[in-house]
Amino acid sequence: MGIVAPALPAFATSFDVGVTAAGFIVSAFAMMRLLFAPLSGRLVSAAGERTIYVIGITIVGISSTACAFADSYWQLLIFRALGGIGSTMFTVAGVGLLIRMSPPHLRGRASGVWATSFLLGNVSGPIVGGVMVGYSLRLPFVTYGIALFGAAFLGWFLLRKSTLAAPLGDDATPSMPLGEAMRMRSYVASLLSNFGNGWAVFGVRIALVPLFVVEALKAPQSMSGIALSVFAVGNAGVLLLSGRMTDRHGRKPMVLIGLVVSGVATASLGFTTSVPVFLAASLIAGMGAGVLNPAQNAAVADIIGGNRRGGTVLATFQQAADLGAILGPLIAGVLADTVSYQAAFLVTGATAALGLLAWVGAPETRPRPESGTEQVRAAA
Repeated sequence: MGIVAPALPAFATSFDVGVTAAGFIVSAFAMMRLLFAPLSGRLVSAAGERTIYVIGITIVGISSTACAFADSYWQLLIFRALGGIGSTMFTVAGVGLLIRMSPPHLRGRASGVWATSFLLGNVSGPIVGGVMVGYSLRLPFVTYGIALFGAAFLGWFLLRKSTLAAPLGDDATPSMPLGEAMRMRSYVASLLSNFGNGWAVFGVRIALVPLFVVEALKAPQSMSGIALSVFAVGNAGVLLLSGRMTDRHGRKPMVLIGLVVSGVATASLGFTTSVPVFLAASLIAGMGAGVLNPAQNAAVADIIGGNRRGGTVLATFQQAADLGAILGPLIAGVLADTVSYQAAFLVTGATAALGLLAWVGAPETRPRPESGTEQVRAAA
Protein backbone atom coordinates (compact mmCIF):
# COMPACT_ATOMS: atom_id res chain seq x y z
CA MET A 1 0.00 0.00 0.00
CA GLY A 2 2.95 2.34 0.61
CA ILE A 3 3.55 2.91 -3.08
CA VAL A 4 0.05 4.31 -3.68
CA ALA A 5 -0.05 6.42 -0.50
CA PRO A 6 1.50 9.57 -2.06
CA ALA A 7 -0.81 9.30 -5.08
CA LEU A 8 -4.12 8.44 -3.44
CA PRO A 9 -5.15 11.81 -1.89
CA ALA A 10 -3.89 13.78 -4.89
CA PHE A 11 -5.58 11.40 -7.33
CA ALA A 12 -8.87 11.79 -5.44
CA THR A 13 -8.68 15.59 -5.36
CA SER A 14 -7.89 15.61 -9.11
CA PHE A 15 -11.59 14.81 -9.57
CA ASP A 16 -12.46 18.21 -8.04
CA VAL A 17 -13.30 17.05 -4.51
CA GLY A 18 -12.15 18.41 -1.14
CA VAL A 19 -10.05 17.05 1.71
CA THR A 20 -13.03 15.32 3.34
CA ALA A 21 -13.93 13.45 0.14
CA ALA A 22 -10.29 12.49 -0.37
CA GLY A 23 -10.22 11.15 3.18
CA PHE A 24 -13.31 9.09 2.46
CA ILE A 25 -11.34 7.16 -0.19
CA VAL A 26 -9.08 5.94 2.60
CA SER A 27 -12.05 5.32 4.90
CA ALA A 28 -13.89 3.28 2.24
CA PHE A 29 -11.04 0.80 2.07
CA ALA A 30 -11.07 0.42 5.85
CA MET A 31 -14.88 0.27 5.92
CA MET A 32 -14.91 -2.78 3.68
CA ARG A 33 -12.25 -4.39 5.84
CA LEU A 34 -14.44 -3.73 8.86
CA LEU A 35 -17.59 -5.17 7.29
CA PHE A 36 -15.94 -8.28 5.88
CA ALA A 37 -13.68 -9.11 8.84
CA PRO A 38 -16.17 -11.50 10.53
CA LEU A 39 -16.77 -13.34 7.25
CA SER A 40 -13.02 -13.55 6.67
CA GLY A 41 -12.57 -15.25 10.03
CA ARG A 42 -15.18 -17.87 9.14
CA LEU A 43 -13.65 -18.38 5.68
CA VAL A 44 -10.24 -19.02 7.22
CA SER A 45 -11.72 -21.66 9.53
CA ALA A 46 -13.55 -23.31 6.63
CA ALA A 47 -11.04 -23.10 3.78
CA GLY A 48 -7.70 -22.74 5.53
CA GLU A 49 -5.19 -19.91 5.74
CA ARG A 50 -3.42 -20.65 2.45
CA THR A 51 -6.50 -20.44 0.23
CA ILE A 52 -7.89 -17.28 1.81
CA TYR A 53 -4.46 -15.65 1.89
CA VAL A 54 -3.89 -16.13 -1.84
CA ILE A 55 -7.43 -15.16 -2.85
CA GLY A 56 -7.27 -12.03 -0.70
CA ILE A 57 -4.01 -10.79 -2.22
CA THR A 58 -5.34 -11.46 -5.72
CA ILE A 59 -8.48 -9.39 -5.05
CA VAL A 60 -6.40 -6.44 -3.86
CA GLY A 61 -4.21 -6.76 -6.96
CA ILE A 62 -7.22 -6.62 -9.28
CA SER A 63 -8.81 -3.67 -7.48
CA SER A 64 -5.55 -1.69 -7.36
CA THR A 65 -5.00 -2.15 -11.08
CA ALA A 66 -8.59 -1.05 -11.71
CA CYS A 67 -7.98 2.15 -9.70
CA ALA A 68 -5.41 3.20 -12.29
CA PHE A 69 -8.13 3.26 -14.94
CA ALA A 70 -10.74 5.14 -12.86
CA ASP A 71 -12.32 8.03 -14.79
CA SER A 72 -14.25 9.56 -11.90
CA TYR A 73 -14.17 9.95 -8.14
CA TRP A 74 -16.94 7.38 -7.73
CA GLN A 75 -15.12 4.77 -9.80
CA LEU A 76 -11.99 5.29 -7.70
CA LEU A 77 -14.08 4.97 -4.54
CA ILE A 78 -15.68 1.69 -5.67
CA PHE A 79 -12.44 0.09 -6.86
CA ARG A 80 -10.62 1.12 -3.69
CA ALA A 81 -13.43 -0.19 -1.48
CA LEU A 82 -13.37 -3.58 -3.22
CA GLY A 83 -9.70 -3.83 -2.35
CA GLY A 84 -10.64 -3.69 1.31
CA ILE A 85 -12.41 -7.05 0.99
CA GLY A 86 -9.26 -8.76 -0.21
CA SER A 87 -7.15 -6.93 2.33
CA THR A 88 -9.10 -8.22 5.32
CA MET A 89 -9.04 -11.75 3.90
CA PHE A 90 -5.27 -11.99 3.60
CA THR A 91 -4.63 -10.11 6.86
CA VAL A 92 -6.80 -12.41 9.01
CA ALA A 93 -5.37 -15.47 7.26
CA GLY A 94 -1.78 -14.29 7.62
CA VAL A 95 -2.00 -13.34 11.29
CA GLY A 96 -3.87 -16.56 12.10
CA LEU A 97 -1.10 -18.61 10.54
CA LEU A 98 1.56 -16.58 12.36
CA ILE A 99 -0.05 -17.22 15.75
CA ARG A 100 -0.37 -20.97 15.17
CA MET A 101 3.25 -21.30 14.06
CA SER A 102 4.86 -19.11 16.76
CA PRO A 103 5.76 -20.56 20.20
CA PRO A 104 4.64 -18.40 23.15
CA HIS A 105 8.15 -17.24 24.13
CA LEU A 106 8.85 -15.98 20.59
CA ARG A 107 5.54 -14.28 19.79
CA GLY A 108 6.82 -10.76 20.30
CA ARG A 109 9.74 -11.35 17.97
CA ALA A 110 7.55 -13.13 15.43
CA SER A 111 5.14 -10.19 15.44
CA GLY A 112 8.09 -7.86 14.98
CA VAL A 113 9.39 -9.76 11.97
CA TRP A 114 5.87 -9.88 10.47
CA ALA A 115 5.45 -6.14 10.92
CA THR A 116 8.95 -5.47 9.58
CA SER A 117 8.10 -7.23 6.33
CA PHE A 118 5.21 -4.80 5.87
CA LEU A 119 7.38 -1.86 6.86
CA LEU A 120 10.01 -2.65 4.25
CA GLY A 121 7.32 -1.93 1.68
CA ASN A 122 6.10 1.10 3.60
CA VAL A 123 9.63 2.53 3.69
CA SER A 124 10.47 2.05 0.03
CA GLY A 125 6.92 2.29 -1.35
CA PRO A 126 6.18 5.96 -0.64
CA ILE A 127 9.59 7.00 -1.98
CA VAL A 128 9.06 5.08 -5.21
CA GLY A 129 5.44 6.24 -5.37
CA GLY A 130 6.48 9.83 -4.75
CA VAL A 131 8.78 9.66 -7.76
CA MET A 132 6.09 8.00 -9.88
CA VAL A 133 3.48 10.68 -9.20
CA GLY A 134 5.80 13.11 -10.95
CA TYR A 135 5.08 11.17 -14.13
CA SER A 136 1.52 10.00 -13.50
CA LEU A 137 -0.84 9.66 -10.55
CA ARG A 138 -2.03 6.37 -12.06
CA LEU A 139 1.36 4.68 -12.37
CA PRO A 140 1.70 3.64 -8.68
CA PHE A 141 -1.61 1.74 -8.84
CA VAL A 142 -0.54 -0.32 -11.86
CA THR A 143 2.83 -1.10 -10.29
CA TYR A 144 1.20 -2.12 -7.01
CA GLY A 145 -1.27 -4.40 -8.78
CA ILE A 146 1.46 -6.24 -10.68
CA ALA A 147 3.49 -6.68 -7.48
CA LEU A 148 0.47 -8.16 -5.70
CA PHE A 149 -0.12 -10.73 -8.44
CA GLY A 150 3.47 -11.86 -7.94
CA ALA A 151 2.99 -11.99 -4.17
CA ALA A 152 -0.15 -14.12 -4.54
CA PHE A 153 1.73 -16.69 -6.61
CA LEU A 154 4.67 -16.70 -4.19
CA GLY A 155 2.35 -17.18 -1.21
CA TRP A 156 0.64 -20.13 -2.86
CA PHE A 157 3.97 -21.70 -3.84
CA LEU A 158 5.57 -21.41 -0.38
CA LEU A 159 2.47 -22.58 1.53
CA ARG A 160 1.29 -25.31 -0.84
CA LYS A 161 2.59 -28.15 1.39
CA SER A 162 1.90 -26.55 4.77
CA THR A 163 -0.42 -28.60 6.99
CA LEU A 164 -1.07 -25.58 9.23
CA ALA A 165 -2.35 -23.65 6.22
CA ALA A 166 -4.68 -26.42 5.09
CA PRO A 167 -8.46 -26.51 5.70
CA LEU A 168 -9.65 -27.99 8.96
CA GLY A 169 -10.72 -31.60 9.09
CA ASP A 170 -13.15 -33.46 11.32
CA ASP A 171 -10.62 -33.34 14.17
CA ALA A 172 -10.49 -29.56 13.89
CA THR A 173 -8.55 -27.48 16.36
CA PRO A 174 -11.12 -25.76 18.61
CA SER A 175 -11.85 -22.08 18.09
CA MET A 176 -11.89 -19.45 20.84
CA PRO A 177 -15.34 -17.85 21.28
CA LEU A 178 -15.39 -14.06 21.04
CA GLY A 179 -17.39 -13.82 24.25
CA GLU A 180 -14.57 -15.47 26.19
CA ALA A 181 -12.06 -12.95 24.86
CA MET A 182 -14.35 -10.00 25.59
CA ARG A 183 -14.39 -10.99 29.27
CA MET A 184 -10.64 -10.36 29.42
CA ARG A 185 -9.58 -6.80 30.21
CA SER A 186 -6.37 -7.17 28.24
CA TYR A 187 -8.31 -8.05 25.10
CA VAL A 188 -10.65 -5.08 25.50
CA ALA A 189 -7.60 -2.86 26.07
CA SER A 190 -6.04 -4.28 22.90
CA LEU A 191 -9.18 -3.37 20.96
CA LEU A 192 -9.00 0.24 22.17
CA SER A 193 -5.28 0.63 21.51
CA ASN A 194 -5.69 -0.89 18.05
CA PHE A 195 -8.56 1.50 17.37
CA GLY A 196 -6.28 4.45 18.06
CA ASN A 197 -3.51 2.87 16.02
CA GLY A 198 -5.83 2.40 13.06
CA TRP A 199 -7.09 5.99 13.37
CA ALA A 200 -3.59 7.47 13.30
CA VAL A 201 -1.46 5.06 11.26
CA PHE A 202 -3.83 3.54 8.71
CA GLY A 203 -6.24 6.45 8.47
CA VAL A 204 -5.02 9.96 9.13
CA ARG A 205 -1.40 9.29 8.15
CA ILE A 206 -2.46 8.18 4.67
CA ALA A 207 -5.26 10.70 4.18
CA LEU A 208 -3.91 13.91 5.75
CA VAL A 209 -0.11 13.77 5.85
CA PRO A 210 0.36 14.11 2.05
CA LEU A 211 -2.09 17.02 1.96
CA PHE A 212 -0.57 18.74 5.01
CA VAL A 213 2.93 18.52 3.55
CA VAL A 214 1.84 20.10 0.28
CA GLU A 215 -0.82 22.59 1.45
CA ALA A 216 0.44 23.70 4.87
CA LEU A 217 4.20 23.25 4.55
CA LYS A 218 4.24 24.25 0.85
CA ALA A 219 6.52 21.34 -0.04
CA PRO A 220 6.54 19.60 -3.45
CA GLN A 221 4.31 16.57 -3.99
CA SER A 222 7.30 14.20 -3.92
CA MET A 223 8.02 15.26 -0.32
CA SER A 224 4.75 13.65 0.81
CA GLY A 225 6.19 10.26 -0.08
CA ILE A 226 9.36 11.01 1.86
CA ALA A 227 7.30 12.06 4.89
CA LEU A 228 5.41 8.77 4.85
CA SER A 229 8.65 6.84 4.46
CA VAL A 230 10.27 8.62 7.41
CA PHE A 231 7.43 7.40 9.64
CA ALA A 232 7.97 3.90 8.31
CA VAL A 233 11.73 4.13 8.91
CA GLY A 234 11.13 5.01 12.56
CA ASN A 235 8.66 2.16 12.81
CA ALA A 236 10.92 -0.42 11.19
CA GLY A 237 13.94 0.74 13.17
CA VAL A 238 12.49 -0.38 16.50
CA LEU A 239 10.24 -3.32 15.57
CA LEU A 240 12.74 -6.13 16.08
CA LEU A 241 14.11 -4.61 19.29
CA SER A 242 10.57 -4.03 20.52
CA GLY A 243 9.70 -7.64 19.77
CA ARG A 244 12.62 -8.92 21.84
CA MET A 245 11.83 -6.59 24.73
CA THR A 246 8.18 -7.63 24.56
CA ASP A 247 9.17 -11.28 25.02
CA ARG A 248 11.63 -10.39 27.79
CA HIS A 249 9.79 -7.76 29.82
CA GLY A 250 6.14 -8.39 28.98
CA ARG A 251 3.51 -6.99 26.66
CA LYS A 252 1.98 -4.32 28.88
CA PRO A 253 5.06 -2.11 29.51
CA MET A 254 5.84 -1.90 25.79
CA VAL A 255 2.22 -1.11 24.92
CA LEU A 256 2.15 1.76 27.43
CA ILE A 257 5.43 3.22 26.16
CA GLY A 258 4.32 2.93 22.54
CA LEU A 259 0.98 4.64 23.18
CA VAL A 260 2.56 7.60 24.98
CA VAL A 261 5.29 8.18 22.38
CA SER A 262 3.07 7.76 19.33
CA GLY A 263 0.22 9.81 20.80
CA VAL A 264 2.35 12.82 21.76
CA ALA A 265 4.36 12.80 18.52
CA THR A 266 1.24 12.49 16.35
CA ALA A 267 -0.50 15.35 18.15
CA SER A 268 2.52 17.57 17.52
CA LEU A 269 2.55 17.03 13.74
CA GLY A 270 -0.01 19.74 13.04
CA PHE A 271 2.01 22.33 14.97
CA THR A 272 5.16 21.94 12.88
CA THR A 273 6.02 24.80 10.56
CA SER A 274 8.91 23.36 8.55
CA VAL A 275 9.60 20.14 6.70
CA PRO A 276 12.61 19.08 8.85
CA VAL A 277 10.65 19.44 12.10
CA PHE A 278 7.69 17.60 10.58
CA LEU A 279 9.97 14.76 9.48
CA ALA A 280 11.48 14.54 12.98
CA ALA A 281 8.03 14.31 14.57
CA SER A 282 7.01 11.69 12.00
CA LEU A 283 10.10 9.65 12.83
CA ILE A 284 9.27 9.67 16.55
CA ALA A 285 5.62 8.82 15.87
CA GLY A 286 6.76 5.88 13.77
CA MET A 287 9.02 4.68 16.56
CA GLY A 288 6.12 4.83 19.02
CA ALA A 289 3.94 2.76 16.71
CA GLY A 290 6.82 0.32 16.26
CA VAL A 291 7.02 -0.20 20.02
CA LEU A 292 3.25 -0.63 20.32
CA ASN A 293 2.39 -3.07 17.55
CA PRO A 294 4.47 -6.18 18.38
CA ALA A 295 3.36 -5.94 22.01
CA GLN A 296 -0.38 -5.63 21.40
CA ASN A 297 -0.27 -8.30 18.68
CA ALA A 298 1.58 -10.65 21.03
CA ALA A 299 -0.99 -9.93 23.75
CA VAL A 300 -3.84 -11.03 21.48
CA ALA A 301 -1.85 -14.11 20.47
CA ASP A 302 -1.37 -14.94 24.17
CA ILE A 303 -5.09 -14.64 24.78
CA ILE A 304 -5.94 -17.00 21.92
CA GLY A 305 -3.08 -19.41 22.56
CA GLY A 306 -1.39 -21.74 20.12
CA ASN A 307 -3.65 -24.73 20.74
CA ARG A 308 -6.79 -23.31 19.14
CA ARG A 309 -7.86 -21.06 16.31
CA GLY A 310 -9.18 -17.58 16.91
CA GLY A 311 -10.49 -16.35 13.59
CA THR A 312 -13.36 -14.36 15.10
CA VAL A 313 -11.19 -12.97 17.91
CA LEU A 314 -8.54 -11.90 15.40
CA ALA A 315 -11.14 -10.46 13.04
CA THR A 316 -12.62 -8.35 15.84
CA PHE A 317 -9.16 -7.11 16.80
CA GLN A 318 -8.62 -6.12 13.18
CA GLN A 319 -12.05 -4.49 13.04
CA ALA A 320 -11.04 -2.15 15.85
CA ALA A 321 -8.17 -0.80 13.73
CA ASP A 322 -10.39 -0.62 10.67
CA LEU A 323 -13.03 1.34 12.57
CA GLY A 324 -10.34 3.81 13.57
CA ALA A 325 -9.11 3.98 9.97
CA ILE A 326 -12.68 4.80 8.87
CA LEU A 327 -13.50 7.43 11.47
CA GLY A 328 -10.04 8.99 11.57
CA PRO A 329 -9.84 10.39 8.03
CA LEU A 330 -13.48 11.50 8.12
CA ILE A 331 -13.35 13.34 11.44
CA ALA A 332 -9.83 14.66 10.92
CA GLY A 333 -10.74 15.69 7.37
CA VAL A 334 -13.74 17.68 8.60
CA LEU A 335 -11.58 19.31 11.28
CA ALA A 336 -8.92 20.20 8.70
CA ASP A 337 -11.54 21.71 6.40
CA THR A 338 -13.52 23.61 9.05
CA VAL A 339 -11.07 24.28 11.90
CA SER A 340 -7.39 23.60 11.23
CA TYR A 341 -4.83 20.90 10.60
CA GLN A 342 -3.65 21.46 14.17
CA ALA A 343 -7.04 20.39 15.51
CA ALA A 344 -7.09 17.35 13.22
CA PHE A 345 -3.72 16.04 14.40
CA LEU A 346 -4.40 16.94 18.04
CA VAL A 347 -7.57 14.84 18.09
CA THR A 348 -5.73 12.04 16.32
CA GLY A 349 -3.01 11.98 18.96
CA ALA A 350 -5.63 12.03 21.70
CA THR A 351 -7.10 8.72 20.52
CA ALA A 352 -4.03 6.99 21.97
CA ALA A 353 -5.28 8.04 25.42
CA LEU A 354 -8.25 5.65 25.07
CA GLY A 355 -5.98 2.65 24.82
CA LEU A 356 -3.59 4.02 27.44
CA LEU A 357 -6.31 4.31 30.07
CA ALA A 358 -7.58 0.80 29.33
CA TRP A 359 -4.12 -0.76 29.45
CA VAL A 360 -3.23 0.87 32.77
CA GLY A 361 -5.86 -1.30 34.45
CA ALA A 362 -5.32 -4.44 32.36
CA PRO A 363 -3.21 -7.44 33.47
CA GLU A 364 -0.12 -8.76 31.73
CA THR A 365 -0.80 -11.54 29.19
CA ARG A 366 2.66 -13.07 28.72
CA PRO A 367 2.57 -16.76 29.75
CA ARG A 368 4.48 -17.56 32.93
CA PRO A 369 7.91 -18.97 32.02
CA GLU A 370 7.64 -21.66 34.69
CA SER A 371 4.34 -22.95 33.32
CA GLY A 372 4.46 -26.01 31.13
CA THR A 373 1.28 -24.95 29.41
CA GLU A 374 0.05 -21.70 27.97
CA GLN A 375 -1.45 -20.04 31.02
CA VAL A 376 -2.25 -16.48 30.16
CA ARG A 377 -2.65 -13.80 32.81
CA ALA A 378 -5.46 -11.93 31.11
CA ALA A 379 -8.37 -12.60 33.40
CA ALA A 380 -11.25 -10.18 33.66
